[in-house]
Amino acid sequence: MTTVDLPRVSDTDAPLGGPSLAQVRRLVTAIPGPKSQALSARKTAAVSAGVGVALPAYIVAAGGGVLIDADGNSLIDLGSGIAVTGVGNSAPRVVAAVAAQLAQFTHTCFTVSPYDSYIEVAEALNRLTPGDHLKRTALFNSGAEAVENAVKFARAFTGKQAVVAFDHAYHGRTTLTMALTAKNIPYKDGFGPFAPEVYRAPMSYPYRDGGLSGVEAAKRAILQMEKQVGGGNMAAIILEPIQGEGGFIVPAPGFLPTLVDWCRANNVVFIADEVQTGFARTGDMFASNHEGIVPDLIVLAKGIAGGLPLSAVTGRADIMDAPQPGGIGGTYGGNPLACAAALATIESYESDNLVGRAREIGAIMTECLGALQLADARVGDVRGRGAMMAIELVDPSTGEPDAQLTGRVAAAAHARGVVVLTCGTYGNVIRFLPPLSIPDHLLLEGLQVVTDALGAL
Repeated sequence: MTTVDLPRVSDTDAPLGGPSLAQVRRLVTAIPGPKSQALSARKTAAVSAGVGVALPAYIVAAGGGVLIDADGNSLIDLGSGIAVTGVGNSAPRVVAAVAAQLAQFTHTCFTVSPYDSYIEVAEALNRLTPGDHLKRTALFNSGAEAVENAVKFARAFTGKQAVVAFDHAYHGRTTLTMALTAKNIPYKDGFGPFAPEVYRAPMSYPYRDGGLSGVEAAKRAILQMEKQVGGGNMAAIILEPIQGEGGFIVPAPGFLPTLVDWCRANNVVFIADEVQTGFARTGDMFASNHEGIVPDLIVLAKGIAGGLPLSAVTGRADIMDAPQPGGIGGTYGGNPLACAAALATIESYESDNLVGRAREIGAIMTECLGALQLADARVGDVRGRGAMMAIELVDPSTGEPDAQLTGRVAAAAHARGVVVLTCGTYGNVIRFLPPLSIPDHLLLEGLQVVTDALGAL
């Protein structure tokens, strides 16, 4: 295991939710440095070539808003491991809870010899998720696994099979979730055939919808579903309240409520995939709350457990109780270490007012990215909510997506020690997902680095 001398600060200056690492961007080598390059060579020799790496700077420590690599570089983290470390990396509550559980036991399998922390997580999710109806929860390992199980719940409850997903959607990499996912490369190409009885409807995409309102976009989708699938055949529709990998697309107001109303009228289960948007990320505990919708089922993962693998489906008790006993489960689902981490993580969201912190981060990013859009016509759109923001880069003369520019900006930011992620169906979106523990000065510096990188190109 690689170790480096870590720049630290006093405990009183430690960042919210992180160890006492100095919250500075510091480059002591090129990115990646020689130790990371050596690890990359080992990765090439030992790991499947199908497992790609966006920024091959190998990390040895992290906390607050920084990642420390094997060469001692301190990078600004604007990715949070794809929205996972919302409470911060190595958050003290999470570390303490997992260490205590580790000393007791690591695994028994809840479906064999159960334990109370699984129940406590379920109780917390039943309390936190939208709606005051009677709920149940089941725990799994990954977002894709939870999505698959949400579909199973919906099919068992309705006795129907068809599932509708939306343009630009991302729901995972398993056989079923690849069918639900819209983007071919890199997620689907060469991996078919895919699961049957999956259909696609048009999403509300305000930047590219030509002024279509949310209600009008929903009616367009409903007409297609009714004509091509039929409500009598549909078990569920599934969508992200704000699309993630598809480009941080925020549907126009009215789109989600109109779809929910149609589902209620047609005995179709409405599944909200909040894997990326959940747990304070958007400036509310869940993105569904922004439009006041109450999903029948909500799929959760990523930010749920401070970096440990855990996911969940929470929803209406009658739907969640529909499968036969033993029909739902898995060896590692609701692992006791992950449950301990989740309980500590949820405590952090609530006790540290991280919903409020996400709104503060969102205000900073909106101001900075809005100024960038005014100054540079290649920034076609700025969108998102809370600590989930993005810019869409385009050819200013045509409005066409500019994926090449997007890749170059991301690479330039990486070289300057700022971790950013790209996304979007057209590959032309830079997304910002800072940990909610990031201090303002680091966030501002990271955004300035991206601004300078775009200006230099």
